[in-house]
This record gives sequence, C-alpha cells and structure tokens, in this order.
Amino acid sequence: MSNDMMERKILLETSGKEVIYMQDSSLIVELPEGRKTLSTSWLNGGYNDNIESVLNHTIAHRNHGAADLEGGNVEEYLKIVSKRLGIKPENATGMLTTASMENAVVVSNSFRGLEVTVIVTGGVEINGGRAGDEASYYQEDERFEPVGGTINAILLIGADLPDYALTRALMTATEAKTAALQQLMAPSRYSSGIATGTGTDMMIIVADGTSPIRLTDAGKHSKLGELIGKCMIEAVIKSIGMQSGITAITQRDMLVRLERFKVDESMYWKVASTLEGENKKPAFIEKLRRAAKDPTLVSLTASVLHIVDEISWGLMPENSGRKAAFAIMREVPSIFDIDIELPFHDILNDHDTILDNWIRVTAWTIKNS
Repeated sequence: MSNDMMERKILLETSGKEVIYMQDSSLIVELPEGRKTLSTSWLNGGYNDNIESVLNHTIAHRNHGAADLEGGNVEEYLKIVSKRLGIKPENATGMLTTASMENAVVVSNSFRGLEVTVIVTGGVEINGGRAGDEASYYQEDERFEPVGGTINAILLIGADLPDYALTRALMTATEAKTAALQQLMAPSRYSSGIATGTGTDMMIIVADGTSPIRLTDAGKHSKLGELIGKCMIEAVIKSIGMQSGITAITQRDMLVRLERFKVDESMYWKVASTLEGENKKPAFIEKLRRAAKDPTLVSLTASVLHIVDEISWGLMPENSGRKAAFAIMREVPSIFDIDIELPFHDILNDHDTILDNWIRVTAWTIKNS
C-alpha cells in the first residue's frame, strides 16, 4: 500500500498547530517550523532544532536482539519506518514499543495561554522495574537484548524554552511517570520494590521556539512543571490501565499486592494445607480469591507491606515493625466474624519473616471462615 493510501486518523491538533495522528501501527506528531526537541531516540536523539516529525511505532513482541530488526539495528529500522510513513528520516525522531497505538492516551491542560499536551503509550506488566534493580544485561559493542514493556511519552509544550529548561522538563515528566506508578503500586518484575518505570522507557520533549511565551523553569514549583506533572500522571495511569490492565480497581486485591513478593495461590495452599481445617484445595482457593478482594483485608495487607518496605529502607527498626505488623495480624479474624479463637501462640513466630507470619494468619483465617 502506498504512503498516500495509508489511512490517517487525526487525534488532535494543538493550539500551536502540532497535528497528532495515527497511521498504520504508528502514532505521529507533525511539527510546524521552529520546534526544539529533546529526545532519547536512537534516531536524531538528544537536542535538535530541525525535527519535523515525531513518531511512536509498535513492533511485534520479540525475544531476540535489536540486530534482528529490519535494517540490522534500531536507528536503521526507524529510518525504514519513517520512509514508509512518508516522513523524511533526517528530520524525524522516534520511539519503539510493543504497546498498541490503539491504547495511546492524549491529555492536554492549559493556563493563561500556555498549553501542555502529553501523549503516552504504557506497558508495565512485563518489564516494570525499580531504579537500582539487578541488571538484565551488560551492553557491549552495541549489542543487547530488548525486553517487552515500555512507557513512551511525547510532551508538547506551547512555549519557547532554552536548552537547559528542556532538560528540566524531561526531569519533571520522568518524576511524574514514577509518581503515577507509585499511585498504582505497580510492581517491579526484578525485585520486591515498587516500579519507577520500565527498562526501556523513552521520552521526547518538544518546545515551540516561535512562541511569544518564553519560560525558563519547568521544575515542580513552576506552573509549567505543574501542568507537565498533572498531564503525565493522568496519561500514564490511563495508558497502563488500557494496555496492562493495572488500575486502581484491579489493585484492590490482597493477592495482587503480594505479587511483588512472589506470593501466589500455590504458596497459600502449601501453607494452608498444614493448618487445621478441612483440606479441600478447590474450596480453599475459591475462598482465598473471594477474601482477597475484601476491602478491609486489602487495607490491612497494604499496612503490613508498607511496614515491610520501611524496614527494608531503614526507616523503621525491624523489632518495632514486627510488633506493629503482629498487632495488625491479630485484627484479621474480626473481618470474617470467626467464632473459633485463632491460635496466635502457635501461628505467630518471631523467627519467621513478617510475610511468612502474614500468610499463615490469613491462610488459617480464610480456611476456617
């Protein structure tokens, strides 16, 4: 199919005349003259003042290396994609993702003529990670193994920003992305921590060098920083909900909250089968799944896990945290109106971890409810 026959689906035209549209498996932003860009892209990345098109392109999920892409590497592949879309590669910059462009989210906000627009595609269910997690590879000779799952963001700022302010905007937008993941309690897939992003996130910042509005601060204290933060948080939360199915509602589940600590149904049954009560696995799993969504139990789980986190961060002495966690555990039976007295003296064990104790208490309670 020729370029001019590819259907363009216009999503938005900003007040600065940037046109955001979908074409094939790409989302493209057509930029008027005079735009400044700061990009993490392999194609014309870094600072640039002659970019005419920004693209976010979906590739099939792949378990092999970047060298297997058409063209032999990411930069050449982006050039090929650009040409197919009728875009000049020398005046383009872009990003790759396995997320569907149908799940792209566009959010705009404005204040006194200053408009900020954010476009995000986000997947975190496979590749979510926390800064400082163990690495997946060591890059050598430009060879590395890409991993699926990416949060890509394009940020359009309707004002002229000097170079240093563009970098500040990148910082503010990145912090906002992390704040969104914290609000969702999105788990790292490489540690027991809360994700701060994915290992392959990308971002492109665009400022309007022709705008009469000139701003030099994009930090959190500035109105521009506020707009960036609010747009990013909203867009990231919505896009992750659409792409990864992680939302405020899906996180209201004890098993989901315990997932980052590698606790699952099979572990619960292994513990429950050693405790008093009838040993019927299907019946227990059914009761576990139902109980896991109890709002009060989720709240107690969140409290215990936050104690575990604070101990690991050095913010709370372990003995004090353990006492507080045990006090919370003693409240669990009251949620289910159990007449039988839970044998805490047999179940709670100071030599085991807080999580081991939590699993035993909740497994006993659910099994005997």
